[in-house]
Amino acid sequence: MKKMVLSVLVDNEAGVLSRVSGLFSRRSYNIDSLTVGVTEDPSVSRITIVTSGEPETLEQIRKQVAKLVDVIQIEELAPEESVARELLLLQVEASPEQRQQVISVVNIFRGNIVDVSDHTIMVEMTGNQSKLDTCIQLLSQYHILALARTGVTSLRRGAAGEK
Repeated sequence: MKKMVLSVLVDNEAGVLSRVSGLFSRRSYNIDSLTVGVTEDPSVSRITIVTSGEPETLEQIRKQVAKLVDVIQIEELAPEESVARELLLLQVEASPEQRQQVISVVNIFRGNIVDVSDHTIMVEMTGNQSKLDTCIQLLSQYHILALARTGVTSLRRGAAGEK
């Protein structure tokens, strides 16, 4: 199994995301991560899709997404040629005695404490998937109460449009 990150520029119109995700659903392709946001041009949105499969399947996915009417441009982003980030919000149980230990772990990963209560700490962190996974693993000893991840968003390195 191989992973593929697609950056798909689409018309910023109602129903576009449904048509893109519907293509995956109809053909039983899996979406590992999906993020969508408007670009510097308000009439265009960027969809970042992370999917995995055999090389032949991934090529079929790329071709089929490219055929969708609302797709303006599709680009596969290789890890060495792009920057990929994900946002993590995590709430962990931490007594006043454990608080400094949790803060130390968060600082190692350059995260931020965004909320503190008597028995919980909420952490915000951005980074690649492996960084976030490692932090989650270390903080799991403190009983994770809630966790939310945005999914991967990615752009090609270098000047816009440069290949």
